[in-house]
Amino acid sequence: MRKYASIAILALAAVLALSACSKKGESQQQTAQATVQKITKPTSPTDTAAWSKYLGQVLSHHLQGMTANRPYPYMVPAGASTTAQGERSRQLTNVTGVVLRGVTPGNLLAFGGPSSKDTADLVVSAFKQAAPGSLKGVIVLFIGDAADNARVEAAVKPSGATYRFVQM
Repeated sequence: MRKYASIAILALAAVLALSACSKKGESQQQTAQATVQKITKPTSPTDTAAWSKYLGQVLSHHLQGMTANRPYPYMVPAGASTTAQGERSRQLTNVTGVVLRGVTPGNLLAFGGPSSKDTADLVVSAFKQAAPGSLKGVIVLFIGDAADNARVEAAVKPSGATYRFVQM
């Protein structure tokens, strides 16, 4: 648990540092998109440090339209261990609460992790109870596999949030 918290803090600090940079010009955005393609996805689902770095890099290239001070990244752990299941359960409770309370427009909620299926399951479950139009002006970024894109988009769409998908 402590390990995930420190990794999340590290990833958040990296995202904050990157989001503090000035806005990029159009040519710089194209360069950033090319860089996103060069980011290598970690091979080990248990290497949380590598996954945090990878997801932080991907997130940093997809902050367009966000007007809040910082994004809200959620790294969803993979695996069938009781530790991973417990962490996902706590994250689901947290994210569901956030979705039910609502989020101020201009904020960005980002979801990713070693298992696209586990991440998609969490997002779909959390957004089941969202009131229609309750997240208008909020950006939801799903970093996962194309196979999970449609069901996550279908779950997020009724909330009114702007949905974005990034292929892992």
